[in-house]
Order: sequence, then C-alpha cells, then structure tokens
Amino acid sequence: MEDNKDNHKTQQNIVSFLPTGDFYFTKAQQCMDRGDFPKASKYLLRAVELSPNDAMIYLQYAVVQLELGNTKDARELLLQADELEPRNPETILFLAETSASLGFLEDALHYAELYIELDDTEEYQAEALDIIEFASSVLEQLPSKEETQNPALSHEQERARQLMEKGEHDRAIEIFENIIAENPTFWSAYNNLALAYFYTGENEQARALLHEVLLGNYGNLHALCNIAVIAYYEKEEEELKYLEEALLKLHPYNFENRFKLGATLALLGHYEEAYKWLKSIYAKGYKGDPGFYFWLSHSAFFTGHEDFSHTVWEMLLEIDPSKEGFEPWAHAELIEDGAENGIIYDVEYITGKLEHEYRSERLFGLYLLSKTPHKHEIIANPMTIAVDNYSAMEKLFLAQALGHNLQDDPALGSFLRALEVADILYNDIEPMIIEDTFLFQMWFVICESALEKGFAFKNPPALAAALEYMYNSSRMKITKKEIAEYHEITTKTLTKYIEALMPFLPTFDM
Repeated sequence: MEDNKDNHKTQQNIVSFLPTGDFYFTKAQQCMDRGDFPKASKYLLRAVELSPNDAMIYLQYAVVQLELGNTKDARELLLQADELEPRNPETILFLAETSASLGFLEDALHYAELYIELDDTEEYQAEALDIIEFASSVLEQLPSKEETQNPALSHEQERARQLMEKGEHDRAIEIFENIIAENPTFWSAYNNLALAYFYTGENEQARALLHEVLLGNYGNLHALCNIAVIAYYEKEEEELKYLEEALLKLHPYNFENRFKLGATLALLGHYEEAYKWLKSIYAKGYKGDPGFYFWLSHSAFFTGHEDFSHTVWEMLLEIDPSKEGFEPWAHAELIEDGAENGIIYDVEYITGKLEHEYRSERLFGLYLLSKTPHKHEIIANPMTIAVDNYSAMEKLFLAQALGHNLQDDPALGSFLRALEVADILYNDIEPMIIEDTFLFQMWFVICESALEKGFAFKNPPALAAALEYMYNSSRMKITKKEIAEYHEITTKTLTKYIEALMPFLPTFDM
C-alpha cells in the first residue's frame, strides 16, 4: 500500500514538471543572450508547437531566424504573429524590413507607413522612413501599369536589347528613341539608350541622357551606376570618387537594383560590398544572366570565398562557355608568380596600345590583351576596341586574345607561328616590364609587314633568336655565338633567320 502511494506521488511530480511553451521560450532567451541562435531556434520551434496561439513566441522565433539569415522563414513567422496579434508595432516594423529585403516593395511600403501610424515612441521612426524612401524610389523606377500592360512596348524594349547584344547599336538606338518619344517617363528606356550611345563612343550624349533621368527620376540607381561606369572608363577620378561614395551608401531592396549595384561595385573594385548585394539575391533564388554569375564569382573570390567562387563559375560556364579564361583566380595565380608589377597589369598601357594610330602597336596591344588578367575590364570599354575598323589581321589577333580556337585551321599556320615567336620571347622574360616592351614593339612591326607579304614564319625558335640578336646588337656588344648558344641553335642558322627578317624592317627615306 505504501509503495502505491509513493508511485502515485512520483507520477504527480512528473506531470507537474511537463514543460510548456513559456518554458521553452525562456530557455530560448537564455540561449540568445549567449549568442547561441541555432539552439534558441530549436527551443522556439518547440515553444510554437506547445503554444500555437502566442504571438510573442512567433515574433521571437522570427527574430532568431533573421539572426540566422533565414529572411523568408522569418517573414512567414511574422505574418503569423500579425494574424494572432494585429497591429503590434514591433511585428509591423519587422514585416517592413523583411518585405523590403525579399523584394516585396509594396508590402514594405505598406508596413513601414503603418508602423509610423501605430508607433508612439518614435524610437525606430528613422528606420521606417528609410524603408519608405527606398521602397518609393524603387517603385517609381518600375514601368507604370499602363506600360506593363502594353505588350507592344515590352516587345520593342526587348527587341532593342537583343539588338544591342548583337552589336547592332544604331538600330537599337532608333527603337529606344521611338519608345521615349511615346513614353517620356519610361526611365529604363533612357538608361538603355544611354548605354547604346556609350557603346558607340557617344559618351557626352550618354551622359546627357543619364542626367536627364536623374532630373526626372531623382536617385535612379541604374543612372547613377551607368554614370559611374562612364567616369571609370574616362578616368574622371574626382567625379568617380563622388559617385562611389554615393553608391556605397545605397541600400536597394529590389533584386534587379541589387544586381546592378553589385556588378557596378565589383567593376570598380569594391568587392566586399559587391559580394554582399550579389550574394543576397543569389541566396533568395535569383537567376540572372551571365553577367550576374561573372561578377558574383569575382566578388566572392576576392573576398575569400574561393570554393563558392568556383561553384558559381561552373554555373556561368554552363550558360556561357565563352567566358572560359576569364576566371578570377587566373589573376591571383599571376600575383603568386610575382608578376603583379608586370606590364600586363598596366591597364592604361595596354589600352594605349589598343587605341594607337599605328597597326603594329595595336597588334602588340592585342597580344598583351591575351595575357592580362584585366581582359574583361578592357574589352568592356567600347571605346578601346573598334572592331568595325579592324583589318583582317587585327581581327585574327583579337580572336586569339579572346580565346577562340584557331589551331585547327591550316590556313592560319603562319599567323600561329608568328604568335609562337612572341610567346617564346615572352616566356623568356616574364614578367614583362617596360624595358622589355621595345623588343616586342620591334617584333610586331616586323610581324605586320611579314604577314602582309605571306612570310611563312618557319622555325619560330630560330626567329626568336634572330630578333633578339637584331634588337640587342644595336644596344650592346653581343655576338651571334652568344645568342645562338643561349637558344641552342647554330650560328649559321641564326644568320639565316636574321637575313630572313631583315627585309621586313621599316626603311626611312632621307
């Protein structure tokens, strides 16, 4: 009988200590105080299960999810909290913030305005006003409902963009101008038209359009980014500094604006900030064009997220195999090899060669383009490479610089052997410094003339030795024997190829 009494008492004690939702809520708060948010999340999940009608538990659970970076889950929990306890200012403010982060700008605007209406303390009024300002600004940039519902307008805009991608900028310009004439507040058409002008070298016209956008739609992020890109390529350092400061202060919520801002900051070298914006939309399932994956991979790599950078680069190559060779780690490998002071890092020098009035200098520039880790940055500037004005010879050098496979074309044997000569010289002196460039300038003068006259460029190692002797013998005391021994050929062979190259040296009339 006594045993039964003890057993009954034990059962009563066990029942009285069954944990409740409040118990787990308290345990979760203790974990949060220690910064252990994963464990707090587990306790709050149990608290929600035990107290499914407690709005405060849902709110706290949402806060923990935000700390863990689960914005979408946090918003769902906040919506449940708001349903259980409508118009709670704290819940409403969090709903404004999470809606903005996920791109639900109309919801963000609604909740931020509601918070200002409900809150008496004014403690977080500034945060709410920031959300209202940004959400309103972004929503104003979007096409109007009338434009959205106009399939003809959408079709024309897309057609013009496709023409731009094909390099048919003049036709694209005509379409964008017609769109603007009929829809004078369609700001995205202004931005696209400005880019089309920029790609055709009409920089002043592009700038004028972008300033017109800012006058009519103050704070237009795409216009600010486009002006910054133009300033960057024009080397307007003071203007660029001002624009960079402005861009770094922006906090866009719309996915497309985050992409635009992130890509622009990556181009300008602000990799930390670029990674933050690009990764934020990647994490939310954003599927962008090749440019999105290109800049996400670069910004990830240069902020120490190397594994993620490689993963994203593989995704890029699946949709655009032509980007092979532009990997961000190629840049890092050159630094590790001690080449960071080489001429291939001097964007201004390479650009100067590519824009030079003499074709031989442009050929040298195209050769350097094939070596530089800044290839994408250089070719992105439409003023640098005027393909429409290139000769067939220059187009071959450009194709090689961009990584096109030319090895299988037997008709290009002479051209490929001429490049081999340059590579032998380059590998011998890498990293190339300014003193080395004069030897290469001499080679591309000879190369231009020899290719025009059908020279076969047989025996590239001997040709490289011959050029080295021709160049150095005019500057220092050196013998054919020394050069021949260094290149492991005979003096007779060296002399033969010196004589073969001599006719292609330029002559000067007195």
